[in-house]
This record gives sequence, C-alpha cells and structure tokens, in this order.
Amino acid sequence: MHERRIRAEALPRHVAVIMDGNGRWAERRGLDRIEGHRAGIESVRAVVRAAHELGVRQLTLYAFSTENWSRPQGEVDELMRLLERYLESELDEVDRNGIRVRAIGRLERLPDAARAKLDDALRRTRDNDEMDLVFALSYGGRTEIVDAARKLAREVEQGKLDAEAIDEKLFAACLYDPELADPDLLIRTGGESRVSNFLLWQIAYAEIHVTDVMWPDFRKNDLVEAILAYQSRERRYGKTSAQLRARPEPVS
Repeated sequence: MHERRIRAEALPRHVAVIMDGNGRWAERRGLDRIEGHRAGIESVRAVVRAAHELGVRQLTLYAFSTENWSRPQGEVDELMRLLERYLESELDEVDRNGIRVRAIGRLERLPDAARAKLDDALRRTRDNDEMDLVFALSYGGRTEIVDAARKLAREVEQGKLDAEAIDEKLFAACLYDPELADPDLLIRTGGESRVSNFLLWQIAYAEIHVTDVMWPDFRKNDLVEAILAYQSRERRYGKTSAQLRARPEPVS
C-alpha cells in the first residue's frame, strides 16, 4: 500500500483542506447541490479517521466561508444542519480517539442550534491531545487579518501597546487561534487552483496540493497521495538547496 511509503519523520504536522467540489459532484449526477454536501460528510468522517491513523497532529477543514453566507438561504440552512448532524453522530468517536475539536471564524454568526452543538463539542473534547480537528466556520482569511488588526489598534489606542512593537509574532498572536501551527500542507480538492481566502496569513510557506478528485470522493488513499507528494518536495523557506544541505561544523 502507498501508506507504507510515508516517512513518519517527515509527516506534515498540520494539514489544511479546502473541501471543494460538492456542488459539481452533485450536478454531474443530476442531483440537487445539497446532495453533494451530504455526500461530503462521508469524506469528512473518512479523512478525520485517516489523519488520526496516520499521525497528523492538526487537521483544519474549510467548512463554511464568510462568502458562503451569500448562498441561497435553503442551502445555508442545510449546511448548518449538516454541521449539527456531524457533531451529533461523530462526537463520541472523535472524543474516544482523543481528538480535540476546535473552531476558527466569526462564530457568533452561526445559528443558535449549530453554535450550541459546536460549543458542546469544544467543551467536551478540550482536554484531548492526540489530534486537533479544526473547523473553519464563518471564516475568511482577510476577515481574520482585519480582526487581528483591529485588536492591535484598540490596544495601541488604549495605550497598552506601542505601535512600533508590533511584529509578525505579535500579529500572529491576535489571530483566531494562535495556538495552531501554520499548515505544512494545504490540500484543495475539485481541481481549482486558488486558495479562496483560506488561512491567508498562515499558509505563507505551506506546500499546496491540488487534486481533481471532488470532495465527496476524497478518501484515505487520496490523503496518502497528498502526503507523499508533500514528502517529495524540498521545503526551503527562502533558502537555497545548498544552504539546506550545508551542515554546521562540529564544535571542538
């Protein structure tokens, strides 16, 4: 199996996924778009299990963007219900496997029922430490950056912070969940080659893997392929290959 080729020492710590293609998957089958979203829930189950089995420490799923609020109200309502159903049906297994549920975004916009289910999952799993399962909900990368800038601006205005003290580290500490590591690997399903306002600050050095597989068809083997592609690359962080190969002289 391809899974055996994965090098444990080079496993991406944080994998982020843009789960795209639900609507197109349904339309190609003559189904209503919402059927694609329902089918996509099976992929969420499969990928969460697979990531946990492989040893991924953090998995972030782009579940609902700030732009998604502009979709037809019926589709928005069904997406919120699907979130509730997933949390209801999977929380026991998630908790049993030591997975901590986290969420980023403007969560105050979520409907009361969905927010209550989410809050229960956050509370129930908060002490788990095998893997973080992060849902990006009512999330936008630009919105997150604006919210962080506003937070810093208020502190400057109140005299709690000197504007000259603001650096990348301080800015990152004002993001929705500063405890999350930057993604090592960003996967986008559905074949489109764009980041769609997702984790714009955090993916500065992420390796990007685009697959034509639509999200409802994405399974463990597809995740393994993405990880193998990631492990085949050299991550230079602005350095040259020669610099990375160079080793410091031993201290005598």
